[in-house]
Amino acid sequence: MVEETVPAGLDTTTAHPARRYNYWLGGKDHFPADRASGDLIESVHPTVRLSALENRAFLQRAVRFLAEEARIGQFLDIGTGLPTADNTHEVAQRRMPHARIVYVDNDPMVSVHARALLTSTPEGRTRYIEADLRDPAAILTDPRLTETLDLGRPVALVLIAVLHFIEDHTEARDVVRELLAALPSGSYLAASNFTLDFTAPAKAAVARDMIARGRSDAHPRTKAQFSEYFAGLGLIGPGVVPVSEWLPEVPAHQRPSPEEIGIYGAVGRKP
Repeated sequence: MVEETVPAGLDTTTAHPARRYNYWLGGKDHFPADRASGDLIESVHPTVRLSALENRAFLQRAVRFLAEEARIGQFLDIGTGLPTADNTHEVAQRRMPHARIVYVDNDPMVSVHARALLTSTPEGRTRYIEADLRDPAAILTDPRLTETLDLGRPVALVLIAVLHFIEDHTEARDVVRELLAALPSGSYLAASNFTLDFTAPAKAAVARDMIARGRSDAHPRTKAQFSEYFAGLGLIGPGVVPVSEWLPEVPAHQRPSPEEIGIYGAVGRKP
């Protein structure tokens, strides 16, 4: 049996979303508590691993659009998670070598792996900040951000599968508004969020009970709630849709159903 290496000072007894997500994606940076939490959620949502993969694919399509079509060269990716293949900077810099990316996450283990996130093309730049989405001011004023991104020029704000870890929807909406308010016209928001809109009532009741008992930490948003994050923005392509339906690259008959995925995604432009 391979012994798991635990970084000093890291709490491995409590599941963390970044490590659980890594587990679902087939990564190796997780511990027993993360796997137990992931398996419990999977027992209620059997296609959760497919959801994670489709959500990741949405991130990559959105970043490609932002770099190729929108010509955005600056990215603020909050809720980064653990590095896997084709991270935001890799996708963006493949299309725009001079792109600059700031990653933010609150899991100390992501910081341990930050070297993998800090690789960059010679023309571009990447930085990592350990901070919490709930404190936008601390993120926006961090010297590592202000030295890397020019907030006078358009920035792509990337909030993929992170807003649902803020329990109160109003708080999550206000966080998005504060972050967008700091970005100039021509900036973009790319976001995704767990939903129960497509879940059968009996399964949805079980999921809500797990959340109420603290056995799941992702809080669903309805389509109307998720759309509030994009208030005042011009939606791109199909608008607010299940992530597998946003500018898809495979035919409809090959795409999973909204119930299987259970995640809304969208990209919007600040006028």
